[in-house]
Amino acid sequence: MAVEEHKSQSARQVSAAVLTVSDTRNSAGDTSGRLIRDLLREANHRVVSHRIVRDEPEEIRECLREWIDSVAVQVILISGGTGLAARDITIEVLESFLEKKITGFGELFRSLSFQEIGASAMLSRAAAGICGGTILVAMPGSEPAVRLAMTRLVIPELAHMVWLIS
Repeated sequence: MAVEEHKSQSARQVSAAVLTVSDTRNSAGDTSGRLIRDLLREANHRVVSHRIVRDEPEEIRECLREWIDSVAVQVILISGGTGLAARDITIEVLESFLEKKITGFGELFRSLSFQEIGASAMLSRAAAGICGGTILVAMPGSEPAVRLAMTRLVIPELAHMVWLIS
């Protein structure tokens, strides 16, 4: 089956939950979480939930488990906690859930990021994978990084990814 024909069978609308991981952001300051939600809606996808949690493994784990278990959530998009700082533990928590990794996401994100910001792109641990029929994508917390990940990688393939695992 040709790629375009394959993609044409994909779902038209995806239901997503957005998680911001930050010790400092609140609803007013969560510009990256807002950007993710706005970009999803512009692409005609549904945002079914949004939450901000601290960089605490148990808070992240609890939220992910709730959404993975929910039939209303097909995709979980996470912003923040993907760097090298001691409090950046999003990836460790995410990987404890993954049944299958989508390694191409992190590889492509860092490659595209390198073109924009240079060698510091290697400091990102952006990652994606699948758990319980739900796609999980973790990207850095900065607005430029979120815009890059969402517009160049996530949005163009989101419906196709959901179709492939359903």
